[in-house]
Parts: sequence; C-alpha cells; structure tokens
Amino acid sequence: MDFGIKDALDILLVAVLLYYLYKLMKESGTINIFYGVMAFIMVWVVTSEILGMRLIGTIMNQFMSIGLLILVIVFQEQIKRFLVELGSQKRWHVLRRIFHGHREEAEARQRKWVIPIVYACMSMAKSKTGALIVIQQSMPLDMYEKTGDMIDAEINTRLIENIFFKNSPLHDGALIIADNRIKAAGCILPVSHDSDVPRSLGLRHRSALGIAQATDAMAVVVSEETGYISIAYRGELRRRLSTTDLEHALSQLSDM
Repeated sequence: MDFGIKDALDILLVAVLLYYLYKLMKESGTINIFYGVMAFIMVWVVTSEILGMRLIGTIMNQFMSIGLLILVIVFQEQIKRFLVELGSQKRWHVLRRIFHGHREEAEARQRKWVIPIVYACMSMAKSKTGALIVIQQSMPLDMYEKTGDMIDAEINTRLIENIFFKNSPLHDGALIIADNRIKAAGCILPVSHDSDVPRSLGLRHRSALGIAQATDAMAVVVSEETGYISIAYRGELRRRLSTTDLEHALSQLSDM
C-alpha cells in the first residue's frame, strides 16, 4: 500500500484538529473528558477496524453516533467559542498589521488602554483594593455586560479606581472593557469549579478563571487580602504578577 502526499495531508489535518480540540478542552477545564473520548475512540478503532470484532464494533458504532450528538449538546459553548475564534477577523489581519507598522500600532494601543489599567491595578494593589477587570477579545461579552450596570466610558485610571472603591456599589462585580471603552461594571461572571484552584483564592479569582474558560477574554484580578495581581487567560491562572508582567501580558493581546 503506497503512502502518498494525500495520506500525509490527511494525517496532518487530523493532528491539527485533535490539537485544537485538546487546547480548547484544556482551557475550558474539561480535559479529562477529552482523554475519555480519545480512549473510547482508540478502543473502537482497535476492536472494529483492526481486530474485526463485529458484535462489539456494531455496538460501539451506535455509541459513536449517539455520543457525537451528546457531545455537541454538552459542549455547545466550547464549539461556539471555537467557531468564533476561527472566523475572527483579528486572526486574518496579521499580515496587514505587519505591513502597516505593527510596532507603531502596538505602542499607540498600549498608551491608549494598557497603561491606565496598569496604573489603576498598581494603585489598588498598594491599597489592597479588590478588583476584577475583564478585557474582551474575539468573543462578545454582551450577556455578561447585561448582568451589571452599563457605563460606556473612556478607559481612565481614576474611573477604574472609583468603581472598585470599597464603598462603591459596583466594587463587588466585574468591570468589562471592550472596543477601547469601559462597557459595564458590577457584572456577574461564571465561576470556575476547577479542583486545581487553591482554596485560599476567593470568588474573584474563581470568576476570573471561569470567564477565561468560557471565553477568550483576559481577566485581571487584584486581591483584596494580599494586594497581589493575577491574570486569567486561556483557561490558566497566573498569580503574583508584577506591574511589568501585567503590562507585558496586556500588550500581547490582540487589537480590541
């Protein structure tokens, strides 16, 4: 049996698809389900295709048909996220940014919204003022904005600090930034139930990780107990960041 270019391309496409599925489910905290599905597929291939066991192969074929429908229903949010990211215009504008001065655009973007956020977090960290700031990327956060109070204001250091001031009615919720604007404050976010999250972390950190697992947004947290700055992005939580680390992480985000 000859192995040609078409076979190599077939294997490559399957490998890329599996990688993206692995990455997506790892970020959403459902990686164990991915392992379980892959183990089931391996058993199905070995028994029905390699060993030729007809009875168990027929049974597992039926499970595969029903299981695919169940997976689509259970993981509809993750599938939606994958399709939104795949079709995002930001992913197709890389060459345009390169040929039109990516460095100048990055510096302008940093001056416009990164620095005010960094200064606000630095100030709130010193005073141990708890804060949760969510920065939208490709996936819209409209459903979370509606849970809070709409603001639609320019990104300003003093405004961010006033929103999270301890006596402010909005300080307990999340502040959402999109399209270079502060869209809403006092917003309610999904809470992560990941068992790997240390028990010492409170609701803000779990909410930050929850939104990072459900969407492609980045969440910045200032701890009220310790004053440490953390970020949640792509399903991972990074703790105890310096202001330089925070500035670098925010600067790496795509154009908003």
